[in-house]
Amino acid sequence: MTRRTMRVREWLIERIIHLAGILAIAFVVLIFAFLLRDALPVFRQNSVGDLLAGRYWRPTSTPASFGMLPLLLGSVYVTLGALIISLPLGLACAVFISEVAPTRVREPLKSLVELLAAIPSVVYGFLGLLMVGPWLANVLHLPIGQFAALGSLLLAFMAIPTIVSVSEDAIRAVPQALRHNSLALGATRWQTIVKVVVPAARSGIIAASLLGLGRAIGETMTVLMVTGNAAVIPQAFAGFLRPVRTMTATIAAEMGETAYQTPHYHALFTVGLILFLITFATNSIADVVVRRAGGVNAQ
Repeated sequence: MTRRTMRVREWLIERIIHLAGILAIAFVVLIFAFLLRDALPVFRQNSVGDLLAGRYWRPTSTPASFGMLPLLLGSVYVTLGALIISLPLGLACAVFISEVAPTRVREPLKSLVELLAAIPSVVYGFLGLLMVGPWLANVLHLPIGQFAALGSLLLAFMAIPTIVSVSEDAIRAVPQALRHNSLALGATRWQTIVKVVVPAARSGIIAASLLGLGRAIGETMTVLMVTGNAAVIPQAFAGFLRPVRTMTATIAAEMGETAYQTPHYHALFTVGLILFLITFATNSIADVVVRRAGGVNAQ
């Protein structure tokens, strides 16, 4: 192969990579523009405050009400509950895989955890709807087996692979010199892990939490099947044991039966726009945290 041929090949590869990057950005911009175009008409008759702080989501009543506060709070309850469960479990699993597990067990165990991400969300929904939900309702003496905490529990297991993968990479990126220095000063292995390794990987763990948050808040099918889909405002901690409705479940349940270009249609696009902005902001923050963690580790 001549030098000129190699240069032409390298030039083509560079152009393809540049084109792929430009297309990825263009797709995100086009999705945002598409959502914004069909969401704007709803603001002609409703203010932003009325939409975000409205207490009632009644799109088919007369007059229609598009208050999105029940949907926002339902998503917050389910997502925060999922993080409360998945973050400690995911971090503990990442620490075990990176610092405790034998070498011959480490890779198979990590692959097994990541295999959870390959299970379709509808399977989680079936398990929750037919098995876990009725059992919890019987144990907790609840009137119905579909409630916010059940959605949080299932979403936690769906977010764990993301949290484990990113956290484990961050922990393994901590320089070995820090571990050796801690052990040389008389610290035990457990003290080294808790007081040296985990704090040093803090940025990566925070990024893992944010990516897990993005994974949980964007899930649709599972929460549609197990959270009850009641568009009501949750009441404090008791709200975790009551049916709720999330933004994603609302779009999935109602978009197929909504007439084109109606106020209800535009309101659903507004919900989608809000969800897009939330997930975009979450992933952007996580990306910034990961880049900073990489810069710190490189230094």
